[in-house]
Amino acid sequence: VQLQASGGGLVQPGGSLRLSCEGSGFTLDYSHYSIGWWRQAPGKAREGVSCISSRDGAQYYADSVKGRFAISRDNAKKTVYLQMTNLKPEDTAVYYCASHYYCSPSEEDFSSWGQGTLVTVSS
Repeated sequence: VQLQASGGGLVQPGGSLRLSCEGSGFTLDYSHYSIGWWRQAPGKAREGVSCISSRDGAQYYADSVKGRFAISRDNAKKTVYLQMTNLKPEDTAVYYCASHYYCSPSEEDFSSWGQGTLVTVSS
């Protein structure tokens, strides 16, 4: 399985970006996989941002992004999106997507990490 994250860039505080995570090489139908977004800011540990479940499409968010970020998926395109609005400087990080069979809070459960896409929020 390979996941490719894209859509990062430089944005001013209060701005928006949409990240995409496109997958390939799945052994099962793509709809069987939950996809999570994680981020790692400079000098900090990687943290979970959001996840969308394979089973029922349930969405999970870190408290720090609730109400500002929205995750969605298009199974036909094998792509998960992360719509980020009202971005703050503390959202600056490399954003990664990864897959697992369910939305686990543990980073170690996820696999097929992509190379990440850099989001910089600055004026």
